[in-house]
Amino acid sequence: MRNQLLHSCPELIDYINEVGFLPLLRMGVAGWSAEEVMDEDCQYTKLPDGGWEWPLWSWKGPILQDTGCAYGKFFDRKAAFISREWWPDFCNYRRSLYPYPEEGSVEESILFILKRHGSLITRELRAACGFTGPKTRSRFDAYLARLEMGGYIVTEDFVYPCDRHGREYGWGWSLLTTPETLFGREACHPGRTPQESYERLLDHFRKILPDEPDKRLMALLK
Repeated sequence: MRNQLLHSCPELIDYINEVGFLPLLRMGVAGWSAEEVMDEDCQYTKLPDGGWEWPLWSWKGPILQDTGCAYGKFFDRKAAFISREWWPDFCNYRRSLYPYPEEGSVEESILFILKRHGSLITRELRAACGFTGPKTRSRFDAYLARLEMGGYIVTEDFVYPCDRHGREYGWGWSLLTTPETLFGREACHPGRTPQESYERLLDHFRKILPDEPDKRLMALLK
């Protein structure tokens, strides 16, 4: 991975396009995350007034808008960026591991509602699917994570509330959609078999993570 730290959003965008796959935060593979390749000025900082600033966090939306890359919980159910170049093979292979939800299942209902609306922030989708009780959020989030791992749902952008002065604040909400809606159907069907996509992915991961054993790389791709 990189020997020199990055200092800006444009540099991070170039790096995502270069490596193809990059988790947002640390996930146990040394050097393989946006958090680890950015310098300290881009990290989370508590402010004297009790607030905080985190440039890396605020760049997520602009990165998606500028690159058109995919973002979601793709590796060990943790968030990552995937470049447009590599999304078709990733989606093709993952969907072979996570078949389309059965008719009448909760996951099928989630996809049906999301496709009908085009895009929804997480809490809107949760409510539209009837998960409104106080103890239903974690169960719904588990369904979402599985659909993201399978390449059926991605984050289109991030939506932030505004204070009375019109300034955005808070952690933001994911604006969810399907990759077919965001990228087009062709971007999810590369014209290769899932096995061919897997072999291309594994070969690429060997290049970007040369110190990781094949066993670990294969586990990441599942």
